[in-house]
Amino acid sequence: MKLLKLSLRTRIFISMTLLVLIASILIGAVSIYQYKEEAEEYHQERLERKENRIQIAIDNALKSTTYPVNEKNLKLIFKERDRIYQISEEHTLPINVYALSGELLIRSEGVFVKDTTDKQLNPHILDTLASLYDKKYLVKSEKDGVKFLSSYTYISDSRAKPLGILNLPYLEDDDLITRELIEFLQRVGQVYIFMFLIAIVLAYFLSKYITRSLKTISDTIDQTRLDKRNKRIDIGDASEEIYNLVNAYNSMIDELEQSAAMLAKSEREAAWREMAKQVAHEIKNPLTPMRLTVQSFQRKFDPEDPNIQQKVQEYSDTLIQQIDTMSSIASAFSNFAQMPAQKNETLDVVKIVGLALDIFNEDYIIFPSEKEKIIAKFDRTQLIRVVTNLVKNGIQAIPEDRVPKIIVDVFSENGEVVITVADNGVGITAENKKKIFEPKFTTKTSGMGLGLGMVKNIVETYGGSITFTSQEEKGTVFKVKFPKE
Repeated sequence: MKLLKLSLRTRIFISMTLLVLIASILIGAVSIYQYKEEAEEYHQERLERKENRIQIAIDNALKSTTYPVNEKNLKLIFKERDRIYQISEEHTLPINVYALSGELLIRSEGVFVKDTTDKQLNPHILDTLASLYDKKYLVKSEKDGVKFLSSYTYISDSRAKPLGILNLPYLEDDDLITRELIEFLQRVGQVYIFMFLIAIVLAYFLSKYITRSLKTISDTIDQTRLDKRNKRIDIGDASEEIYNLVNAYNSMIDELEQSAAMLAKSEREAAWREMAKQVAHEIKNPLTPMRLTVQSFQRKFDPEDPNIQQKVQEYSDTLIQQIDTMSSIASAFSNFAQMPAQKNETLDVVKIVGLALDIFNEDYIIFPSEKEKIIAKFDRTQLIRVVTNLVKNGIQAIPEDRVPKIIVDVFSENGEVVITVADNGVGITAENKKKIFEPKFTTKTSGMGLGLGMVKNIVETYGGSITFTSQEEKGTVFKVKFPKE
């Protein structure tokens, strides 16, 4: 499972390297096996050649002997003139002669490294030799780590009548073949080590070449975003599979851009429709009392009434108040729609916050004006709008049955300017916390709910952020952060 977690490039590199390594091992194993097979064939053929020549020498001895050629005289025939020793020395191979019953009759001396001769043949050898068509039986054995080949065949007279059993024990001397095998493996090993190093280099560059196109596609896909224009992939030389994958991605990008444009258009239209509904609703609110006031004035108007001037004044005040409400609605909508101008003025934030608070007459707004200067780059007008909106929200959040208290503070923190506005109002419910910065959201009975959305817009334009903490029935603290530079 861990191998599956490796990158495709790494897996290709490992696979190609292992392929060459396994091929080298297999070739070495096959070479060793082939050498062993050839060694066995060599020993068997060599023993067969010696056996044929020894049989010819034995036939000549049987023809030239003065003893009658029969099983009883077989031992005497081979002792005559030391025939068995002469034949053994001539062919450099020990010779053992057994009776047909399996009893050892005679053997050569001094040419075999160790006495491995059996005094009596195994009945299995006798039975097997008698049952074979060519009357030749080869037995492989090993004693004290030394391998032997023992050949058993009949000694026959001129009429092909068996007289005895000829045994030729043959020592498998593999020293020469082993040396040749070792030399061969050393030469092949050197070649394969060189080839293995070349294979590693080739596997590295080949895996890099194969996965280069996939890496390009992967990096491009990682950078794909819905909120920006994405680049198409352009790969010159690529396989058919990669080419199809690139075409599929480019087609997806085209469709994605079209879908994103349609979605953005739909969202803008939906937002403006919602905003238009909200504005229409807010404008209708003052229009109703204005209509009722005019209608009441029409019904009750009496030029002879002694209090006519006072009533006209009351009607006029009511109309002016509603007109002012409509004007504030229009101003709020205009202010929200207008993006803050990025005038990076160098100003004293403490001083500007103090000027923003001067427009409020409430004596429960606390601001420690004796603070040291905090110099930063911001737009004076926009900073005043941020502070006044936050303070207004704080004032409106405090119920009438509570002693109001609003604390405004300005300080530096980690190279940033921090402005906090804390109130002891009703707080923000958990349900409303996610909606608090939405442009059309408000918990007040009047107003359009554009203030906090406008504040967030201004602060983020200058690379800052606005957060808040709130407890129900205890109050809310808004925190504005923006960089000094």
